[in-house]
Amino acid sequence: MGKNGFDLVKIDKTVIKETKYVASFVIIFSVLMQAVFLIIAKWNYTVLLGNLWGAAVAIGNFFAMGLFVQKAVMQNEQDARQTVKASQGLRFAAIFMLSVIGIIIFKQTPTRVAVLIPLIFPRFAVMLRPFIKK
Repeated sequence: MGKNGFDLVKIDKTVIKETKYVASFVIIFSVLMQAVFLIIAKWNYTVLLGNLWGAAVAIGNFFAMGLFVQKAVMQNEQDARQTVKASQGLRFAAIFMLSVIGIIIFKQTPTRVAVLIPLIFPRFAVMLRPFIKK
């Protein structure tokens, strides 16, 4: 145990590598989404800010999932199941709260959409992984 009873977590290289992979796709898809907003003439700087908010939530969620999985791998089967179940609940609550905050902060409809759409980008990145894997 470290100071104040907390363990210092050494982040596994795989968690970092996969988070970078997902982050790169979130950025690529975010740029494409910005282009769509420009094409349909709904773009303004708040769309970019909303997109950044949603992208940060999406990448943060993926990183947190990686940390929980890293922890679960070191546990016995029953504890690992509890860790993964707790992870899902905590991450869902965090995504929900941060999305609501983003929607409250950004009052324009196009910007609210730009907050929410990036939340699905990591799923696309994971789906594309088998095709990109070397």
